Amino acid sequence: MELIDVVTVDGPAGAGKSATTRELAARLGIEYLNTGAMYRAIALQAIRLGLNLEDVDALERVAKESTLESREGRTFLNGEDVTDAVRAQEISQAVRYPANAPSVRAILVEAQRRIGLERPIATEGRDQGSVVFPDARCKFYLTASPEERARRRLGELRSRGEDEPLDRILEQIIARDKSDMEREVGPLREPEDAIRVDSDGKSIEQVVAEMERAARERLAFLQ
Repeated sequence: MELIDVVTVDGPAGAGKSATTRELAARLGIEYLNTGAMYRAIALQAIRLGLNLEDVDALERVAKESTLESREGRTFLNGEDVTDAVRAQEISQAVRYPANAPSVRAILVEAQRRIGLERPIATEGRDQGSVVFPDARCKFYLTASPEERARRRLGELRSRGEDEPLDRILEQIIARDKSDMEREVGPLREPEDAIRVDSDGKSIEQVVAEMERAARERLAFLQ
C-alpha cells in the first residue's frame, strides 16, 4: 500500500471539522478541502433550479453539469463563490438528498480523489479516511458531545442573523448522527487507523495544536 500525503478529518456534524481542518491546513502549508460544501453546493443548485430533491436522476445531472472548485478554502459553484450561501439552514436540511444519492457521491468522490492525488491537502467530511482516501498518510476522527455541537451550531446561526431553539438543534443533531451512521452509501464511521480527538472543552487552538503535532510526524514531505 502506497500512502499519499493527505490529512483526513472525519467526524459527526458540528464537531468543528471545518474550522479545525482549515486552520490545520494553513499551519501545514497545504490546501484545505471542504467536501461537505461540495454536497451542499449540489443541493443549492438543485433548489435554485426548482428541482425535486427526491429525484436522484435530476441530482445526478446537476452533479455532472456543475463545475465545483476549491480555492484557498472557499467553494465555487460554476465560478460563483458559494462558501457562505451553502451554510444557510435551508441547505443544511436539504444536503441529505445529494449526500444519500449513490450516483452523486460517486461523482464527487472521484472529484475529491483527483484533488488529493494532485497535491497535499487536508480534507474533512464523514467518509474521507474510510472511503475516499483509505491510503491517507494521516487520519483523524474529530468528535464532540451532541450538546456541545448544538451550542456551536446555535452560535453559528446567530452570527448570521438566524436563530432556532437550542433543543430543536440538539434533536436535529442527534437525528443527523443516526442518519449518517446508518447510510447505505458513505456512512459515518471511525477509521480503525485514525487518531481520535475529542474537542469538548477545548479551544480550536488546542485541538489544532494537538493535530498538527501528529500530522507533522506522519507527512513525508514535512520530514
